Amino acid sequence: MAACAAPEDQFLRAHLADEVLDRLDFMRLDPCPTLLLGDAAGVLAEQLERRGHPVTKLEVDEERPLPPPQWPLIVSLLALDTVNDLPGALIHLRRALTPGGLLIACITGAGTLATLRAVLQQADGDRPAARVHPQIDNQIASGLLARAGFQRQVVDSHSLPVSYRSLDRLLTDLRTQGLTGVLADAPPPLTRGALDRARAAFANRADSQGRVTETFELLTLTAWA
Repeated sequence: MAACAAPEDQFLRAHLADEVLDRLDFMRLDPCPTLLLGDAAGVLAEQLERRGHPVTKLEVDEERPLPPPQWPLIVSLLALDTVNDLPGALIHLRRALTPGGLLIACITGAGTLATLRAVLQQADGDRPAARVHPQIDNQIASGLLARAGFQRQVVDSHSLPVSYRSLDRLLTDLRTQGLTGVLADAPPPLTRGALDRARAAFANRADSQGRVTETFELLTLTAWA
């Protein structure tokens, strides 16, 4: 299978889109109406349509539940990472699936951005703020799927290391891919001095090539309504 074509700044979605396609090929799922969330750049939609899936693209809106059951397949690419009520969002997705419908949701999991968390905490000093959105691990994800009414839930995970020359480049990547920390209670912005301290702390972690490795822990949630 050819890798999904995508702009360089959408590398996470391209990587996860390939995961989704591999999973669908393995399951030999027949083409069916598909709701696709979190694919504004069109990384996955074209590939699904080539496989015969009529695709409806939406963005997650916590204030507006999805319409009644009408989709046999819902795919989410990093669309659930920054919702304030993940259990509620999963319930909405389950209700939007037709009976026996399939959910494949890709999210970043616990352990993601450990370096960023550490340097921001160091920069904040004695009054650290929650600047990166909370994340969950495999066990919690499986439990949330069960609570939402899903069946035969499976949660797989793997790590994706990415190296950066600067903190600013990392933050730009996160911003472009919609992964900056959108919290229910937004923390105070970093002061100029704190940002300079974070940049210095990040640079101090560089290897002999002048690069710092950040890790994305990627979870793929698969479950049936």
